[in-house]
Amino acid sequence: MEAIAIAKYQRISPHKLRRYVDLIRGKDVDTALRILQFTPRRPSRFLEKVIKSAVANALNIEGSSKLNVEDLFIKRAVVDEGPTMKRFRPQTMGRVVRIRRRTSHITVVVSDTED
Repeated sequence: MEAIAIAKYQRISPHKLRRYVDLIRGKDVDTALRILQFTPRRPSRFLEKVIKSAVANALNIEGSSKLNVEDLFIKRAVVDEGPTMKRFRPQTMGRVVRIRRRTSHITVVVSDTED
């Protein structure tokens, strides 16, 4: 049985998140949460929330009364690029520099069977 959690429009660049998604992909949920808990970086907080949401979704699916958290593992974890907010900052000699504030869409799929 699979459960999906999606977090959209997260205010962090996908490049930063992908480094930490690679650490947890394919691992069981307890190990993944432990890795993120002891990773003192900002992307780990975003990923932790999405994984906990996916686990809660898996436990609330109908017919999953015999499902345990220890049996779940991260089947798929993907970070996609969201819309970029464009801001401008003044520079010397009347110039303007564009600042791109990137956003991310995080998708985590947890399952109780390994493929």
